Amino acid sequence: MEKFKFLIDEDLEGVRLDKTIADLTGPLISRSFLQKLIKEGGVLVNGSPKKASYAVKDEDEIEFIVPDAEEASIEAEDIALDILYEDNDVIVVNKPKGMVVHPANGHYNGTLVNALMYHCKDSLSGINGVLRPGIVHRIDMDTTGSIIACKNDAAHMCIARAVKRPFY
Repeated sequence: MEKFKFLIDEDLEGVRLDKTIADLTGPLISRSFLQKLIKEGGVLVNGSPKKASYAVKDEDEIEFIVPDAEEASIEAEDIALDILYEDNDVIVVNKPKGMVVHPANGHYNGTLVNALMYHCKDSLSGINGVLRPGIVHRIDMDTTGSIIACKNDAAHMCIARAVKRPFY
């Protein structure tokens, strides 16, 4: 469990709460996880829960706790992977059309995550949580394309930062 505490200064005044926290924590915590935490009342501003759209003010104190990652209850499956690149930090695979990236309602088996867990064993980052170990980004089930998965948290933070940065 990791506790975060931030004191807002005037430079961030008026920025949405979810964006503020995302900017302050960088790639350590995914935006979707933050929004879930905020929605569940797990983020306090001056001791009270606020909505994601709350505009932060100078001297606001933001506090929240990120629970330890849960052990994945996803079953590793021996599913063939089209590996485009792999080293000690990342694996890039070509996801076929029709394959779901990570487990979700109605799709708990046969996903890319199931295949990666079998192939990489215990070498996937935990940054995006139990259902999405190693996954930096996603593409739709009916889309074919390259997916980057990270084998450690340091690589995940670096790749997530690069993917988030605009390319203009």
